[in-house]
Amino acid sequence: MPNNPNRMILRRLAQLAALGAMALLGIFDVAQGLFQGSEPLGLIKVLLAIAAAAVWLPVHRPGSTRLPKVAMALGAFSLLVTLASSVQADTSYGPSWGLAESAALLGVCYVVARHSTAGLGFSAIVVVGAAVSFVPLRAGQTYVYVIFGLIQALAAAAAIGLGIYLRIIEGSRQRAFDAVRAEQRAEFARDLHDFIAHHVTGIVVQAQGAKFIAEQDPKRVLQALDQIEQAGAETMASMRRMVGVLRDPESKPDAPLAPVAGVHELGPLLEQFNAPGNGPKARMHLDGDLDGLPVEISTSAYRVVMEALTNIRQHAPAASAADVWIRRTPEWLLVRVANDGVTPARTPAPRDRPGYGLVGLTERVRAAGGRISAMPGIEGGWVVDAAFPIDSRTTT
Repeated sequence: MPNNPNRMILRRLAQLAALGAMALLGIFDVAQGLFQGSEPLGLIKVLLAIAAAAVWLPVHRPGSTRLPKVAMALGAFSLLVTLASSVQADTSYGPSWGLAESAALLGVCYVVARHSTAGLGFSAIVVVGAAVSFVPLRAGQTYVYVIFGLIQALAAAAAIGLGIYLRIIEGSRQRAFDAVRAEQRAEFARDLHDFIAHHVTGIVVQAQGAKFIAEQDPKRVLQALDQIEQAGAETMASMRRMVGVLRDPESKPDAPLAPVAGVHELGPLLEQFNAPGNGPKARMHLDGDLDGLPVEISTSAYRVVMEALTNIRQHAPAASAADVWIRRTPEWLLVRVANDGVTPARTPAPRDRPGYGLVGLTERVRAAGGRISAMPGIEGGWVVDAAFPIDSRTTT
């Protein structure tokens, strides 16, 4: 998941505030006689506080294995210092046990709970949590220091709980992000199928037409070859882009495979369909104002027409005409594509048809809140009907 600059700034500010608080606690430790001659381990305690701060200050990657190992070593050494200090401590009120170190160890508990692996992280939490809990015993073994130890144990539990909570939140956010990327890739795959199927079918038809008119009109052959070259170049560019998206899991597929086309681009689409000169001729019938349609409805309607025309080329070679009706009412955008070809004796139902064009198209239409049907026409041929609800509050 990409880092948010604002979050990084806030994290750094929080770390600076924590360092400032640790500095104040360190000053308090010094004022309490941490460097007195009766405290031979005072310098070691200061170094432990600095080492603990150095553990939680860096930005750790999720699932780190180095972090829990360093944290366990730090916690174990802190426990050894506590054991050595408690042997020398008397029952009277002694010097500070190292509040700066205690605060730094709480930070270590937090970062280990949030960023380390499960197995090593649990062991590190146990060791560091014990170190935080037993630190007050360096100053004495009276009930006062035991109470302070319990308080620090509760603080360690709170730091661990906060780290686990934020880890769960971040994991949920990452899973949602991955789901969106997977859905986007699936959408690109459907777009790729529609786009390439349309252009490849057009290339085949144009090549057949060029062969047919080669002897009659050589100039039209050159025009057909130019169109074939253009369609092939667009198809190859889309395929390279899609392969790059699928090959690199860290890529950011934030742009479509081809320029997003809507109902206003249906004219060039029909001209391209009619360009080969042979086969059925497409005719456009518009009823209503198409301005201000929501983008998802406009692009979905375009895809319906493109897929239907592609299927006419592939499955209705005997058709002589393909009619495209686009009608807008106050509440609906209605799309119909019909041809006058001969319907086979047994036409498979839409869900039984091979390929993924109609399946992906149905998903797209339903995602836009619409419905679609594809079936033989009453007078023959094949009819594709799609209806998209228009919410006046979402029109642009």
